[in-house]
Amino acid sequence: MHSLLGREKKEEAGFGIDLGLSAGFLPLHGAATMFSCVGCFWVLLSSALVAVCSFSFISPAWIVKDQLRNHLHHQQQPQHLNNKDSVSFGLLWHCSESLDHMYRCYTFGGLGKFSEIPSSSWQTSAVLCSGGCALLAVSSLLAIITIFLPSGGCERRICTLAGYMQMASVFIMAAGLLVYPFGLNSSLVRTFCGNSDIYYAGECQIGWGYMLAIVGVMLTVFLPFFAKYAPKEQLSPTPLPTLL
Repeated sequence: MHSLLGREKKEEAGFGIDLGLSAGFLPLHGAATMFSCVGCFWVLLSSALVAVCSFSFISPAWIVKDQLRNHLHHQQQPQHLNNKDSVSFGLLWHCSESLDHMYRCYTFGGLGKFSEIPSSSWQTSAVLCSGGCALLAVSSLLAIITIFLPSGGCERRICTLAGYMQMASVFIMAAGLLVYPFGLNSSLVRTFCGNSDIYYAGECQIGWGYMLAIVGVMLTVFLPFFAKYAPKEQLSPTPLPTLL
């Protein structure tokens, strides 16, 4: 009789321990799963924004002058100015329509001639935007590495570092976008856009490349917040029953 009672008490005690372990660890497992999902979304968004940043950086359509917009002026201009009806400028490229109605793009002064960019403001903007984009690419690589790391202090430190790098890239690229319109008063831009000036494009308008860069920077603002919750395990996870 005593042996049967002792066996039943041991089974009840073991059952209670099992329940306690389940109650204590199930919420923690759910929290780890949630943070890994946030981390995956953070990695995907970081990679996508690197692609957006790179594509907008090499785009020649930051400032454009559309031929359809100036169709009436096209008929009034002399024949030797017809090649100026459609033109676009980027950070490193400029495109124009030639006399044979072919749209051709050229680098400013050729590849490897950074000093040939027609405005010092555009040179500064090119340095800032390329530097911010490179910093964002490095942080995206660190974010990818965190997927394969086990949860712990190393993962948290890398996520924190990547978050700070992404925050810095936001300020750097935003500064580059703010500096770019200062180059609209250059002689080359005025040749095609008329009486253009700082933050005034004259007969030209803002192109899709510049708008895409602005959207990319605006979305990059959210990356440091996702980096904070990207680790699979927080420093002091609190089980759900404790909160209740």
